[in-house]
Amino acid sequence: MSLKNQLIATVLAVLLGLVLSTFYILSDSTRDTLLTQLESHAEDSATHLGLYLAPYMQRKDQATIATAVNAIFDSGFYQQIEIQDSQGNALYLKQYKADTAINAPAWLISLIPITPPEKVRPITYQWQQVGSIHVRSRAGYAYEQLWQSMQQTLVLFVSLAVATALMLSLLLRQLLKPLQGVEHQAMALARREYIEQPHLPRTRELRRVVMAMNLMVRQVEHMFAEQNRNIESLRSTAYRDSLTGLNNRRALLTQLAEHLEYRQDFGPASLVLFHLNDLQTLNLRLGEEDTNHLIQQCAHSLQTLGQAMGPHVVGRLGGGDLVLMTQRRGLDEWQQKLTGTLNLAQQLVHGQQANAADMPVASIGIASGDQTWSVDKLLSQARLIQQEAEQAGSGLMLLQDQQQQHGWSEQWQTHVANAIHNEQIFLQQQTLEDETGLCIHAEVFARILDQDNTPCQAGDFLGVARDLKLLEAVDRLIVKHAIQHLQHHPQAPKLGLNLANQTLAEPTFVKWLLRQLKDSQQASRISIEVNETAILTHLDNIRQLRSALAKLGVQFGVDNFGTHPNGFSYLYALKPDYLKLDGSLIRQLDQSDEDRFFVSSLISVAHSLDIRAYAEHVERDTQHQALVRLGIDGTQGYLHGKPSPLAASQV
Repeated sequence: MSLKNQLIATVLAVLLGLVLSTFYILSDSTRDTLLTQLESHAEDSATHLGLYLAPYMQRKDQATIATAVNAIFDSGFYQQIEIQDSQGNALYLKQYKADTAINAPAWLISLIPITPPEKVRPITYQWQQVGSIHVRSRAGYAYEQLWQSMQQTLVLFVSLAVATALMLSLLLRQLLKPLQGVEHQAMALARREYIEQPHLPRTRELRRVVMAMNLMVRQVEHMFAEQNRNIESLRSTAYRDSLTGLNNRRALLTQLAEHLEYRQDFGPASLVLFHLNDLQTLNLRLGEEDTNHLIQQCAHSLQTLGQAMGPHVVGRLGGGDLVLMTQRRGLDEWQQKLTGTLNLAQQLVHGQQANAADMPVASIGIASGDQTWSVDKLLSQARLIQQEAEQAGSGLMLLQDQQQQHGWSEQWQTHVANAIHNEQIFLQQQTLEDETGLCIHAEVFARILDQDNTPCQAGDFLGVARDLKLLEAVDRLIVKHAIQHLQHHPQAPKLGLNLANQTLAEPTFVKWLLRQLKDSQQASRISIEVNETAILTHLDNIRQLRSALAKLGVQFGVDNFGTHPNGFSYLYALKPDYLKLDGSLIRQLDQSDEDRFFVSSLISVAHSLDIRAYAEHVERDTQHQALVRLGIDGTQGYLHGKPSPLAASQV
């Protein structure tokens, strides 16, 4: 019960006590008054009857006596009126029947005993006693009058009590409004929302409470902000190059391997190795400050290029070596896109009047390979090509492994498009398990068969779908097949559906998705996962989607969490149900103290917001043990098994 209601109840309880006391006093006083009134009526009636009936009593005229007695008896004040002659014989008797009902509750009659008064009046006529009159008042009249008075008092009390309660409610609402603000502050603080009350109450005690709460909110906000700054500082120290702000060598190699081995979101990839020729000579010629500025400008140009090309990884290997990996493109397209970066480097070194006689400042090697290529193989091929370009000394010369294809073949594009249009996709699943091995949910992956009737790599399939703008069609099929699977397998685990960034940017798809989930009875068994990059790109739209999904009982998760350079402040506004730490943070977790500390900080941030933290791409038992010690809520990866056909899952 709220404080306001408790105060109102207390006041009403006090009023009730006062009313009960008043009832008791009133009933006792009213009883005495009624008895006095009845006694007076009895005496007056006996006197008046005696004066009137004296001659008729001498003659024993019973008809006249009966007429006079009945007229007085009908007033209702009397229980019995008896007329006796001088010998004590009854001339006339009038009384209420014993079983006559009293218009008052039985509990009142038993609680307040009333003994009605009786008056006897001797009657004389012409100096002779002719008889006597016996008048007894009726107790029922007293009870009826007493009950009527109590009812009127009760109605008045109830009316006053209701009016008092309303007035108290309004008054207390105003007086206790600051406390409601304090409660709102406390609940918001638990959600990592920092709200201060701008208006201080006039009441001294409440003013102190509000001031103390405002001070605590500011201190907690400062503490959380300091925690976030420390985590961001740790991220920068461990994973960011201090000069360019890009991924450092360690983070770069880890993320390259993550994309090639797990995400496969590039399909066949191109790795661009940008190299500043003879960095030592540049340092001597330009000075350290200008050389660093040159590296920063080239890094920014390469990063901007990567952002314009879609999914990418960019970082600095060290010295004058920068790396960009993205979806494979042909030599002519790379020539067009990278010319600006090479010209920028030339101009920064030789000035605006650079000419062909100037030695090339930078050289670029591009290696393209399919998804079976490792990071080491791509980097070594790109290095060899870059060295050939540097030795050739041809300025803007770009070399590429000519044995690789220049993009998707028309035959393969047609095959993928036909598979999607004919709904010839199938789903695989990989379980997410808690510490005890229980399945939390199964993440779903879409696959198609290639021309040899074997499941193809995700990058080969989804990369073409992205180029052909068919990712929305793929996601529609994933949602449709997942709902059908849950309907046919009521004992199957919950499913996690990872939707593409491009699909979520389509309002028509979002409306379709919400309608499908609303019409289905399986909504509570579905989780929607969104890549962290998509969230940071379309935060407002994703927040609306998250709110709509919550109303349908659908859980919402953040995938690939923890690597985006913009940090994770969006968690406070989005409040997802769970997040999955990016696999690049897990690869060396059992070997790196920095990775363990950073992952531990991310888990702490999630738990402080009541968000569950999961880890993906867990392959070794040592990784799993380290994550359990850090407080992870669930793990997913080859340690628990490779993806298996969805239709065969029965848990």
